[in-house]
Amino acid sequence: MAPRRVRSASEAFRASARALKTQGGGSGGRAGRELRAGRTGSGPASPARLGPPSSGSSAAAAAAAARSRRSRPGRAAIMLSRLGALLLEAVGAREPSIDLLEAFVEHWKGITNYYIESTDENTPAKKTDIPWRLKQMLDILVYEERQQAAGEAGPCLEYLLQHKLLETLCTLGKAEYPPGMRQQVLQFFSRVLAQVQHPLLHYLHVHRPVQKLLRLGGTGPGSLTEKEEVQFTTVLCSKIQQDPALLTYILEGRKTVSRKKASREPSILPREAASIKDKEHPQSKGPDRGPCGARALTTQLPDGTEEPDGETGESSLVTTLVGLCKSKKGRVALKAQENLLLLVSVASQAAATHLVQSSPCCPAIVEHLCQLYQSMPTFLDPTDIAALESISWRLPSAPADEASFPGKEALAAFLGWFDYCDHLITEAHTVLADALAKAMVEKFFVGILQPQLLHVSEQSVLTSTALLTAMLHQLRSPPLLREIVAFLMGAGQQPAAPEGSPHTLCAHLIQHCNHLSDEISIVTLRLFEELLQKPHEQIVHGLILCNLEGRLYVARGSPEPESYEDTLDLEEDPYFTDSFLDSGFQPSAKPPPAPVTNSDGKTAVTEIVNSFLCLVPEEAKTSAFLEETGYDTYVHDAYGLFQECSSRVAPWGWPPGPTPLDPHEPDRPFFEGHFLQMLFDRIARILEQPYSLNLQVTSVLSRLALFPHPLIHEYLLDPYINLAPGCRSLFSVLVRVIGDLMQRIQRVPQFPGQLLLVRKQLMGQVPGEQLDHQILLQGIVVLEEFCKELAAIAFVKFPPHGPQLRLSPSPEGHV
Repeated sequence: MAPRRVRSASEAFRASARALKTQGGGSGGRAGRELRAGRTGSGPASPARLGPPSSGSSAAAAAAAARSRRSRPGRAAIMLSRLGALLLEAVGAREPSIDLLEAFVEHWKGITNYYIESTDENTPAKKTDIPWRLKQMLDILVYEERQQAAGEAGPCLEYLLQHKLLETLCTLGKAEYPPGMRQQVLQFFSRVLAQVQHPLLHYLHVHRPVQKLLRLGGTGPGSLTEKEEVQFTTVLCSKIQQDPALLTYILEGRKTVSRKKASREPSILPREAASIKDKEHPQSKGPDRGPCGARALTTQLPDGTEEPDGETGESSLVTTLVGLCKSKKGRVALKAQENLLLLVSVASQAAATHLVQSSPCCPAIVEHLCQLYQSMPTFLDPTDIAALESISWRLPSAPADEASFPGKEALAAFLGWFDYCDHLITEAHTVLADALAKAMVEKFFVGILQPQLLHVSEQSVLTSTALLTAMLHQLRSPPLLREIVAFLMGAGQQPAAPEGSPHTLCAHLIQHCNHLSDEISIVTLRLFEELLQKPHEQIVHGLILCNLEGRLYVARGSPEPESYEDTLDLEEDPYFTDSFLDSGFQPSAKPPPAPVTNSDGKTAVTEIVNSFLCLVPEEAKTSAFLEETGYDTYVHDAYGLFQECSSRVAPWGWPPGPTPLDPHEPDRPFFEGHFLQMLFDRIARILEQPYSLNLQVTSVLSRLALFPHPLIHEYLLDPYINLAPGCRSLFSVLVRVIGDLMQRIQRVPQFPGQLLLVRKQLMGQVPGEQLDHQILLQGIVVLEEFCKELAAIAFVKFPPHGPQLRLSPSPEGHV
């Protein structure tokens, strides 16, 4: 049986050879491909797929098999079979390169012949044989590469580069003939760059048509080639991430000095340039031309290159990606954003510098942000804006639901793109992150937002302030936060003068907190509350600390008490007058005289807490009637907020205690600063202001009191501080409010019942109805809760978790 199989194979080979000769196909004909298909199988990139099977060769093989079954095995048959095996080996050794190249050229000529022979201009490209031929060319390139040694380019790839096939395809795609040809070209480019492992983008005849193809896309949202463009940019960004030096080749458009000179240049053989990537890893020391891979490019083009042409800024990889980000198709836009994020996250400093200096990256991104802002309605309800504060760039579109309002979709798109810009700055290289943050502040915040914040129109101020608050809430990147803080606070951090005119945007915004419109005051106070939660030391220093440094609010000349027991008698406070005793209302029972402060400091913190809890007289308290003191809840909430605040400010290196007073320092007038002055003025009018405004003022003061700085703690939470003449602290302001309260409640009939009813209305236990003295009664409820909140904050800030102040507990002291 063995000799018969050998003779059968030999005769089958001769029959196939005769079939090749008869059909005139040579080694590259269909019969040759059929023969190799029988030998190599039919894999995904196998040459068996290069053309349809040949019926003639199959008949010849069948006839040879029949004759072999009738023959007898012998010595001649064995020798013939060996000769056949040698012939097969010889054909297998030289056939792939010759046959693959001929088939590759045949398919390319089939594409070019279509434009010569075809007369129908309306037939779509997908209904012609062009897609099939492009697919076969791709399969040939991939199969050829598998047969070559690592790092070597085969004849088909050399033919592709030397004959500028990609440039010709780019021209055909630009002509869009037949219809849909651009899609086919984009798909072919994407597949070749993705599947061919040989580095291609370093070659002039590859990156130049890539640049031209990029200029064809990004014409606007709704393009028919959006899907193919996204796939194309995905491949390019992936290649750049693997080798950042490729960024120069893709972004810069280089052209020859003259066609005549370029025509004299020898073609670049792939084998000669294949090792450029391995040999050349240029590291630029400056931001000048060619920071990434410039030497590699000049190695390939020694005589005929110029500077980047002027078309680079018109349309490039960046502008194409930004254009695709505007697509109405959610998947296309998301993929484009991911590609742009991949592009800016390149690790090379030279590549990031090139993106900043030689590409429209930053202007294009910021311009889209400005366009989205200007597309929103001129007025939006601040409450609606606050409801969309959690918009993410991965899900920017707001679903249409019952809570929809006019402009919601545009608002969601703007906040989503701002969140994306913030994410870009977080992930980008430092060079690019700083440049993008500065571009955003200069063009958007200074150029567009600031005029609206300072506008005379209340609607403009409301909308812009609420939008700035929403952006601050989503802000995470340190470079952008640094630029926005400088935009708001200004460069200088000098203590403000009482009569000084506002020179910074922050000073104007502080004035808005005392606006005639309560709504503007509330929105601006909410902005400052959000600003105080950002991890930037300049915010706290510019608003508060720069005015508290030096402790000018403390009286000079009198020694500081060793413990709080020396200053416990509140009746000696000048703000407590004898008129309280004549009014029929008694202040809260004074705590019993405190014993000497224990070594662990527990007595001192108890007196601090009781000072705030007992500040509101019993006649004005209503929480006990509803079986909820609320203090325990405030302690729990304050503990979590204080831990969060402490972790945020830990890197700032604040001192554990205040600087001792210098008795020889000359007296200087103390001014608490415009921010604290505004807050103290507002809290002094707590009995006259609307309920919502009171809530916002007390919320900002609570945020301030949480900061673990010794001066902030002393000035806001120390009831026993020895104030200098003419100075006030938060506790002294509250004492004056209580004095005003004792006078006002005498004029309210049935005060206890009315106050309890108002509290139930605020808690939603009874229907709300308009009452006499409602603002006063609501202010009393807020005042009671605010004092409990301050007591809880003072409790959780006690050492060792808080500042030491003037207490002298042991480090292990706990309350």
